[in-house]
Amino acid sequence: MIDPIADMLTRIRNASLIGKREVLVPMSKLKHNMAKILVETHWLAKVEVVAKPSAKNRQQAFSELKLTLQYKDNGQPAITAIKRISKPSKRVYVGKNNLPRVLNNMGIAIISTPQGLMTNKEAGKKQLGGEVLCEIY
Repeated sequence: MIDPIADMLTRIRNASLIGKREVLVPMSKLKHNMAKILVETHWLAKVEVVAKPSAKNRQQAFSELKLTLQYKDNGQPAITAIKRISKPSKRVYVGKNNLPRVLNNMGIAIISTPQGLMTNKEAGKKQLGGEVLCEIY
């Protein structure tokens, strides 16, 4: 897999479009931190780390993230759109003065800063720039 973040975002997008409640994605620290940010900002309901035994070796377990999607009262998904901004072929960096505003601050952008992953609003408060990973609204 060339871009695991794009894979995670696509799995979330596809699951929300068909109305699934849960999505399994392969575990990584970066994806786990992104999922925790989405839970804190109420775009996802819950994130769990589950160990799945390997098919060939029962002793070895591969961790996966179990993401529970958030839905509104009328059954509509909380996530209308989720889009990868910085790609492996074209990285997008912003300074502290050029942080993106997503849908007039109704959505969020996840920024990778020297102090870790955070939303564009947190990065603005801390006066940090970094790589724009994705936008959610």
